[in-house]
Amino acid sequence: MSDTAEQPPNITCYLKTYCGWSEGVRAIMRKYELEYEEKDIIANPAFRWEMEQKTGQPLSPCVEINGKMLPDVSGEEVEAWMVENGLVKGSEAEPDAPIDTSCSPEQHEAQARMEAEAQSGEGGEDGAAGKIVFLD
Repeated sequence: MSDTAEQPPNITCYLKTYCGWSEGVRAIMRKYELEYEEKDIIANPAFRWEMEQKTGQPLSPCVEINGKMLPDVSGEEVEAWMVENGLVKGSEAEPDAPIDTSCSPEQHEAQARMEAEAQSGEGGEDGAAGKIVFLD
């Protein structure tokens, strides 16, 4: 874990299941052995809504660290912010995944498959997985 922070940071990451940008954020968390709560905005639409309410925008990943929201960031930007704010000591160690890149074609295909499966009738009586229904 971090060498500089006296207490570990409280981190919540709003990420997509299959996404190059999201994997870059995960790679930084692994690099520094940081514990974090992951909120998958694809698997749980309520997390997407929560993220949008907190950030005022729909782009991901978004990372909240000790109450400070970093909207629409790459792993590289998260690492730089944590180093600059003394939460981690900069490290020359290479992360185990790219930290500043979009989704690969394989990640896009996996995401499309997941979304198609969710809409194929597994999501309730009208077949819309993750649909939020407001009742009067």
